[in-house]
Amino acid sequence: MGLMDRIRGEFIDIIEWTDDSRDTIVWRFPRYENEIKMGAKLVVRESQTAVFVNEGQIADVFTPGTYTLETQNLPVLSTLKGWKYGFHSPFKAEVYFVTTRQFTDLKWGTQNPVIVRDPEFGMVRLRAFGAFAARVVDAAALLRELAGTDPQFRTEEVQEYLRQLIVGRLATALATAGVPMLDLATRQDGLGTTLATALTEELAPVGIAVPKFIIENISLPPEVEAAVDARSRMGIVGNLDQYTQLQAADAIGDAARNPGAAGEGVGLGVGMALGRRMAEGLTPQQAPAAPAPAPAPAPAPAPAAPAAVPPPLPQQQWFIGVGGAQQGPYDTAALTGLIGAGTLARTTLVWQNGMSGWLPAEQVPEVGRLFGSVPPPLPPQA
Repeated sequence: MGLMDRIRGEFIDIIEWTDDSRDTIVWRFPRYENEIKMGAKLVVRESQTAVFVNEGQIADVFTPGTYTLETQNLPVLSTLKGWKYGFHSPFKAEVYFVTTRQFTDLKWGTQNPVIVRDPEFGMVRLRAFGAFAARVVDAAALLRELAGTDPQFRTEEVQEYLRQLIVGRLATALATAGVPMLDLATRQDGLGTTLATALTEELAPVGIAVPKFIIENISLPPEVEAAVDARSRMGIVGNLDQYTQLQAADAIGDAARNPGAAGEGVGLGVGMALGRRMAEGLTPQQAPAAPAPAPAPAPAPAPAAPAAVPPPLPQQQWFIGVGGAQQGPYDTAALTGLIGAGTLARTTLVWQNGMSGWLPAEQVPEVGRLFGSVPPPLPPQA
């Protein structure tokens, strides 16, 4: 190979970029030390723009098509060079290919909740997430403002900037939309269109547009969701008493599904409460049982000397309280025997039908007379 062949090999004849990635926005043609030969072919495919940069200054921008690099196709570059040789010799310039297709796999979300004022619920914290599409509409502005001299500018380098911009715009859009919180789900498309327009206007200086903005979900705090659920259930039930019964029924179902002891106890307690309530409505009122024995009072002072043996008492039924337990019924003769056996003392509580409560035996005339033949207890020793 002769000297002229080696020199020709250093010149570039075809300038093109076949993008084999899905996330590259800007790609710089790897010229290295080679020079672009006058008359070389420039191939710009659909969804691409080629930008020539000469000594750090943007010279020419080419839209899709095939170009022969001659003076008439490089008016700005030829003016910047100002060659006296008629622009027929090789030249050096950096060539950047910019992708103008839509990048549709961009996600966004709120790391922190956005606080808005709702007319019905007051101050509410909202979280949201979704996706958006972005595309380059001004390649020269993108190179000047964002990409710079980066030889391979990817979506990941600008995605965080776009996400922060979206979150900042989202709070304003939700606050000024005037849409009640319960109606946000039906207005998500309209809010997305509004945000896409606002973001496109704000990103115009850097050459990026947002043609599509999607809100996938707007979520509420758990406590607000619980309040909304309770309100909707109240609207369906329409009766507070029925709603209480519904809650009790839900508790029984939850307890039945819980195999633990705590779940069984809760289910049993709620079931017994409902059972008692149903029984009260179905069964008639019954007479109250005999009252439980009252606590034993302090020993009363010994009565005076016993009187003569009284006449026999009518056959009545008596109950006595011994050791905190109820015994009986006993007739009068049986009471006399209990007195003789020491089971029935003067301070023993007695009761029969018609009495309002338990009383010591000595305070009931019908029983106190039975102690006539039994001496009183000895007084305490000094």
